Amino acid sequence: MYFISAIAEAKIKESERKGEFDNLSCNGRPINYEDDSMIPPDLRMAYKALKNAGYLPPEMQLRKDIHSALDLLEHMEDEKKRYLQMQKVNLLFEQVKSMRGTKISIDEEDEYYKSIVERMTLHSKKFKEIK
Repeated sequence: MYFISAIAEAKIKESERKGEFDNLSCNGRPINYEDDSMIPPDLRMAYKALKNAGYLPPEMQLRKDIHSALDLLEHMEDEKKRYLQMQKVNLLFEQVKSMRGTKISIDEEDEYYKSIVERMTLHSKKFKEIK
């Protein structure tokens, strides 16, 4: 194994000397490594292929939908539409809960709960100022 590493290192140094790495699109920027430690090793390649093709695992898509729904809710002014959007958010949370087979409980001590309350309070103040 050491022999292969030595050959690879020699090839890299030779390419550096020739300047073959100088015009790379990511030159001078850190590489973003994706944390796939929570994905089982036998599924990592499949998840990566799906992600590169623009698809997300169902739970990740639900999380994305929840964030989008919360952003929409934050900027809605019509009370009826806000109520319907809140129902949509609740439905999305229920879908995540059913996928996991566990409860999702957001109590008043949870940071996420506090964040939602702050966003809604801020939005309500802005809404009252507009009226």
